[in-house]
Amino acid sequence: MFAVARFNVPLAESAAFQSNLEVALSALALCPGYIKGEFGQNLDETTLWSLTTHWENVGSYRRALSNNTVKMQAIPVLAQAIDEPGAYEAPYTE
Repeated sequence: MFAVARFNVPLAESAAFQSNLEVALSALALCPGYIKGEFGQNLDETTLWSLTTHWENVGSYRRALSNNTVKMQAIPVLAQAIDEPGAYEAPYTE
């Protein structure tokens, strides 16, 4: 499964937000079931950012969100996400 979080970030805050995303992704990467992750800034609407993570299964993803390190380092960033569904089932695995 993969999870997508999208963010609307003022341009003046882009550098700090990117740093926060790096910390969040590092915290998530330490959790069991994590496969890979990436983040990026939209090429057309530069205030839009996304964070995408891939997990072995939805249980791994949900347990990661309960991890203490994730609560301290990733949840504050994820709380800024646009309010929309973000968990998807992948039809295949790599």
